[in-house]
Amino acid sequence: MNPIEIREDDLTGAGVRALVAYHLAGARANSPPGHSFALDLSGLQTPDITVWTAWRDHEIAGVGALKAHPNKIGEIKSMRTHPDHLRAGVGGAILDHILGVARARGYVQVSLETGSGEAYEAALALYRTRGFVNGPSFGDYEASAFNQFLHLEL
Repeated sequence: MNPIEIREDDLTGAGVRALVAYHLAGARANSPPGHSFALDLSGLQTPDITVWTAWRDHEIAGVGALKAHPNKIGEIKSMRTHPDHLRAGVGGAILDHILGVARARGYVQVSLETGSGEAYEAALALYRTRGFVNGPSFGDYEASAFNQFLHLEL
C-alpha cells in the first residue's frame, strides 16, 4: 500500500466536499436530534479552523480539522476516514498530524466532543490509543447522556 499524504485543504475539491457531506450525514444519522455538532462546509471555513485531508494513490482517504480555542486549547473537528480506506491507518495519520500541529502551535490541550454507541467506537478507540481520556464538557458544549468529551494534555 502506498503511503498516506496529509495536505492542508481549502475545501474546494469535489472529493473533500463529498467526504464532509458523508461525515455530516453519518453524524446526524447516528445522533439523537439536536446532539450532532459536526460542522458543514461553511462551519469548517472559518479563520479559527484548519482542515487537512489524507490522500493515498491520488484518492481522498480522510479528513480532519483543528479549531483554535482560547487559552491554547485545540479542538478536533470533522475526523472521518473515507469508507474505501477504513482500517488502513488513515485516521491515525490525520490525528497524529493534527496533534503535531497543535504541539507546534504551543497548545496545552486538545479536546473533542463525540457521541456514544457503536458508530463511534472505532474513533473512540483511536483517540484513546493516543492518550485521550474522558473529561468534562468544554467550550459551548453541554453534557448529555449521549455525548462525551475527550481531552489530551500536551
